[in-house]
Amino acid sequence: QVQLVESGGGLVQAGGSLRLSCAASGRTFSSYAVGWFRQAPGKEREFVAAISWSGKITYYTDSVKGRFTISRDNAKNTVYLQMNSLKPEDTAVYSCNADRNYSGPDLYEYDYWGQGTQVTVSS
Repeated sequence: QVQLVESGGGLVQAGGSLRLSCAASGRTFSSYAVGWFRQAPGKEREFVAAISWSGKITYYTDSVKGRFTISRDNAKNTVYLQMNSLKPEDTAVYSCNADRNYSGPDLYEYDYWGQGTQVTVSS
């Protein structure tokens, strides 16, 4: 069983930065891939980025490439999402998901889901 808790969200002006954290319980978290997703008001949840269990493979949706970076520290059971050059359209609830075998963009392939943290980007 893996429990995920996100933190680091907040209010930031356009062009600013935030770093989100996804902290996990469980001694085997280092063997899980993690994906970040976001859901804006009135929209479906969408894939943002994912990282393999080793951290060697990462994926990004096109709209965040070059601005967001996903990374992990398995010693701390934590995955990060560094978000730079934020835009108002990045405003959403960001959540992390984990799965032992899957690290792609399909939300429902992940076995464990976090509750999310709000990110608001003002113009």
